[in-house]
Amino acid sequence: MLRQSRDRLLHWLFEASLAIKGVLTGAEALAGLGLLLTPNPLIARFVFWLTHFEIAEDPTDTMASWTIRAVEQFPIGTQHFYALYLLAHGGLKLTMVFLLWRKVIWAYPASMAVLAGFVAYQTYESFHAGSPFLLLLALFDLVMIGLVWQEWRALRGKALRLSQA
Repeated sequence: MLRQSRDRLLHWLFEASLAIKGVLTGAEALAGLGLLLTPNPLIARFVFWLTHFEIAEDPTDTMASWTIRAVEQFPIGTQHFYALYLLAHGGLKLTMVFLLWRKVIWAYPASMAVLAGFVAYQTYESFHAGSPFLLLLALFDLVMIGLVWQEWRALRGKALRLSQA
């Protein structure tokens, strides 16, 4: 009885994490598409419009000043790199989420490998760039690996029981 409730909870967590990952990676892929299709000067004008009230109110505002400097140093090549990176990263994870949602058996170990690669990269970058956000993403992906592993084991066990019946 206790094992059944634990398994149900883990399955629910797996499903919930797939939904969260699907929404986030969908947004990531759309952001990449947006960067790819939006002209560079339009992005700069939009950022200036977003920050001009803050700069007018407080010319020394650190975040607004940093954002403006970042946009001034955002050449088309960098924009295309980020666009393609977000499209590839988001698209790969979105494909992974779709295959797991469809319960494609080979997608489970493949997804764990992909997620492990992202965890390694995010951990390296978080220490290199000092970004706690990347460390948080790596932690979420580690939890996701555990949930994928648990779900894969449950599906394999169910398939084995069906084949023996």
